[in-house]
Amino acid sequence: MNQLDLQNKSAVVTGGARGIGLAVAKRLLASGARVSLWDNDAAALDHAAAALAAGARVQTVTVDITQEAQVAAAAASASAKFGGIDLLVNNAGIAGVNKKLWECTPAEWRVVMELDLFAVFLCCRAVVPLLLAKNSGRIVNVASIAGKEGNPNASHYSAAKAGVIGLTKSLGKELATTGIRVNCITPAVIETEILKQCSPEHVAYMLSKIPMGRPGGVDEVAALVAWLCSDECSFTTGAVFDISGGRATY
Repeated sequence: MNQLDLQNKSAVVTGGARGIGLAVAKRLLASGARVSLWDNDAAALDHAAAALAAGARVQTVTVDITQEAQVAAAAASASAKFGGIDLLVNNAGIAGVNKKLWECTPAEWRVVMELDLFAVFLCCRAVVPLLLAKNSGRIVNVASIAGKEGNPNASHYSAAKAGVIGLTKSLGKELATTGIRVNCITPAVIETEILKQCSPEHVAYMLSKIPMGRPGGVDEVAALVAWLCSDECSFTTGAVFDISGGRATY
């Protein structure tokens, strides 16, 4: 595995206790970065930190990223621990229930929008001023192919991920004249625990749309995220990077 140079960079990875987030943390650490893992599952965070075995280069923060005060406190903690923040990977998310739009309760819809979109806003809002202070940094938002195409029986998830794409494009333009780059990725089905939240029929539908005929791996996603976090990604901002096994048509 060829490593990018992320020496002396400090990263925040939301949803960092498992799945894509943990794989991203592993890849960033291998490239020399320090990583603050944010998650609402304290036990999973402890297990992740032990598995990463990177000592003082890993911080864990138990945080509900849908809560403004908790996000602000987590950002302050990470910045104090590592002497600043350079990279933000907004990865945390949930799939929610698989129902037709009119069958969803407002509460079922809202919980997905809160974590998958509103929390991305809160994390960016807390971290961007820290990046502006040094006029450098990278933000990578994890959207989804569902945000491009809209998956049936997942209107909340599709709408939230479309919102993440729009947020990325807007924030990228707002920061384009600075040293901060903001991009997002749009995975198709990735082999993670989030699939357990979906019905077998929904998983089969999503897999049927992938020309490669398989789900993606977390390490494949982490490789793309790591490059987007690096200084090599310098003339791209507000962009959407497909990682969907050929499913995306734009």
